[in-house]
This record gives sequence, structure tokens and C-alpha cells, in this order.
Amino acid sequence: LKRVIEMDPEFLNTNGEHEHDTSVSSVALTEESTPLDLAAIEDWIGGMLKTQGADIYRMKGVLHIAHAEQRFVYHAVHMIFNGDFTEPWEEDEPRESKLVFIGKNLDAAELKARFEACLATPANLEKKLQALRFQVGDRVMCHLAGDPDADANGYVKGTITQLMWRSEDMDPGMVAPYQITMDSGDIISAPADSDDLVKRAPEEGDAAAKRQRQQPA
Repeated sequence: LKRVIEMDPEFLNTNGEHEHDTSVSSVALTEESTPLDLAAIEDWIGGMLKTQGADIYRMKGVLHIAHAEQRFVYHAVHMIFNGDFTEPWEEDEPRESKLVFIGKNLDAAELKARFEACLATPANLEKKLQALRFQVGDRVMCHLAGDPDADANGYVKGTITQLMWRSEDMDPGMVAPYQITMDSGDIISAPADSDDLVKRAPEEGDAAAKRQRQQPA
């Protein structure tokens, strides 16, 4: 944050940006300790730009993202968003997040609540776990078009082996909803909990026969 402000002293300054329009307001949010969940913050900001983009004149911020040694700097004007990981945090530099919103019809309380829902806290992680469609041990089919074992629709069978999985070779901040061990023994990740990527596998053998016997005539 210090480095960004050194390069642009007015980056997080809201004074004067709406002094000629009393219908426009600004909201600043700050978190000094807990990092943010990258997927959650992207979902929130992306959804906001789609639904409220016309009323949001500008958003800007420097974010401390969980599982990332670099700061995430972003800037948005209406529905146009630009953001990326930049320089690493300094060893003795406070890792904090600050977001600024400038626009019409801003609800400060709602923005604060949605921001807090993006913090990488144990409680928020538990909510994400509870929202997942599959559990460890579930049989699934992953969309891997071009895989030699894929069916006619491009799906390959595997088993969920870990939830909210991260490996060291993943991009900064990324945590996959699922680690999946394919029937071939390969281990992959599902980047999102979507039917387009991973869906429940049909029951096989004895389990399918047992379910059919239990169905009423």
C-alpha cells in the first residue's frame, strides 16, 4: 500500500472527486489484519459491476489476499475493471486492505457487510465448505475434453479427495473447491464448483441396483 501511494499519492484519496455533485458519495473500507479470499472478492466485485456498474463511478484499492505474497491492486470505472497482483509486500510492511467506492446510491452498511463476508476467516471458510455440492469420497465426472479416457461428452470419472485444496504451483490466491483423483491415478483440481466442470457420476454396479430395488413399484 505504501509503495502504491508513493507512486500515486492521490490513489486512495476521495476528496474533491464528487465535490460538485451532492448526489454522489464515497465509502472507504479498511482491514488491517485478516487477508481476503480472492474468489469471494472477485465474485462480489464482479457481481456489483454487473448490477450497479452504471451507478459506480469509480472503485480502487490495494488488497491483502490470502495465499499471496504480492499485493493486489485494482481500479474500476463503471463496468470496466482492471486489477492484478503487483509487487510483493515488504517484510516489515503492514499487510492491509483498503477499498474505496465512489458513486450514487451507495449503501455503506451493505458494502461493509459484503466486504467482511470476503475475509478469509474460519467462519467464512466453513460457510464455503458447507456450500460445496460434493464431499470427500463422492464419485464425480470431470469435463476434460481431449482426454483419452473421456466419454462422448468429454467427461472423465474420478473421486473427490480433498476440499478447498491449494498446491504450491497454483496462481497467487487461488484455492480450488476440489482436489480430484481420476480413475487413471492423475490428480487434478476443479477451479470452480460448477456442473460445466464437475458433476455427480451416475451410480455404478451394486449401488445402482440397490437404489432401483428400493424404488416403489
